[in-house]
Amino acid sequence: MKKIKILFVCLGNICRSPAAQGVMQRLVEERGLAHRFEIDSAGTYSGHRGQLPDPRMRRHASRRSYNLTHRARPITSDDFEHFHIIVAMDESNRRNLKHMASTIEQESKIIMMGDYIVKLRAHYDYVPDPYYEGAEGFELALDLIEDACNNLLNEIINDKRYNK
Repeated sequence: MKKIKILFVCLGNICRSPAAQGVMQRLVEERGLAHRFEIDSAGTYSGHRGQLPDPRMRRHASRRSYNLTHRARPITSDDFEHFHIIVAMDESNRRNLKHMASTIEQESKIIMMGDYIVKLRAHYDYVPDPYYEGAEGFELALDLIEDACNNLLNEIINDKRYNK
């Protein structure tokens, strides 16, 4: 079986995408699938390069037993070749990613995190950026990310393309 490579992408790579990376990593570990996955995150903006995730996101994630240690990095053209699935946190990120993709094949790798939100689907079809929000914004982002990652992982596990 081939290793499934997933890249989560938000704007600065300091809130949503490193949280999604941490959540998905824990899910694959809990299911005994860590050996089948490579999970990373990046941003469409490079201004936070090298920084740890936002302290508020780390604090809220820590309360849920996630240890976010990823260092922010911008997405590169190589990422479009390396990763099988590139997950955009919102429409703005998706548009930026589509502009960066150099082939139709690369563009086809881009999916929306919101497509996997089930529990709060009536209210959210994307993961809102909590950067300018209070504690409730970070909690909401984590709720949405946990729901979406669980559903995305279930879909991948049941997808024949990844289980050859």
